[in-house]
Amino acid sequence: MSVSNITVFRPSVLTLIGIPGLESVQCWIGIPFCVMYLIGMIGNSLLLIIIRSEHSLHEPMYIFVGMLGVTDIVLGTSIVPKMLGIFWFHVPEIYFDSCLLQMGLIHTFQCIESGILLAMALDRYVAICYPLRHAAIFTHHLVSQIAAVVTLRAAVLGAPCLILIKFRFHFYHTTIISHCYCEHMAIVKMAAENVRVNKIYGLFVVFTVAGFDLTFITLSYIQIFITVFRLPQKEARLKAFNMCIAHICVFLQFYLLAFFSFFTHRFGAHVPPYIHILFSSLYLLVPPFLNPLVYGAKTKQIRIHLIKMLYS
Repeated sequence: MSVSNITVFRPSVLTLIGIPGLESVQCWIGIPFCVMYLIGMIGNSLLLIIIRSEHSLHEPMYIFVGMLGVTDIVLGTSIVPKMLGIFWFHVPEIYFDSCLLQMGLIHTFQCIESGILLAMALDRYVAICYPLRHAAIFTHHLVSQIAAVVTLRAAVLGAPCLILIKFRFHFYHTTIISHCYCEHMAIVKMAAENVRVNKIYGLFVVFTVAGFDLTFITLSYIQIFITVFRLPQKEARLKAFNMCIAHICVFLQFYLLAFFSFFTHRFGAHVPPYIHILFSSLYLLVPPFLNPLVYGAKTKQIRIHLIKMLYS
């Protein structure tokens, strides 16, 4: 791709325009976004306090829930304050390096969240299929190793996206990003140079992370369902399903929104831009909002300790 005559050399400031086509109602869209963010922050903070303070919850499943809470807090905080600044206070400018930092945080912690969901599926698989060996397999040492590997994988896969943009691109067609946060492809599309490598690497990361995690999550639940349906007692089957239903809800809402956002961005040429941006924003806002509600409502131990905390 040849460099156009009208280009900007390494802009220091970019402009996020919000949601194209809905500029006149952005102030109203910001209200439910803000409510979801606040509920998510309060809910996840309560989850972390309960899990940290209650020794009986220092088990792998609840530790993974706590890790999910930390991830959700970082994801929400990385986008919502700036988004509300655009919607309510008309402050669309963002420094180029700050934009890259926001993009890096978003994609790194998305990858971490996917890895945590995989770890939770494997934990449920061992707990239901090999209950007598669960405590011996999922030790605190293994949980720490899983957390380290998941974080390292996200950092290793996410760093090249930042490096490829920071050091490969010198000229940009525009400094305006048609989005309400700094999304990888939205930044890449501004470049006035060959973006083929960036697009290929972005696809590689998506299919590597989602393909690997989804495959093993699906296999885990196939084995879980086979084991559950073989249980002779109805009460035992219901108890086993109840152990998994919260995780299945979180897993489905995370990946369904993720795939809708991904495919509309790359292949939905006829999808209005505001539809894509709304769904990609919801993809980042809904999991932090729903996760504490789902785990608080469906996990008996967390619910009991939450009620005790509120009464005390």
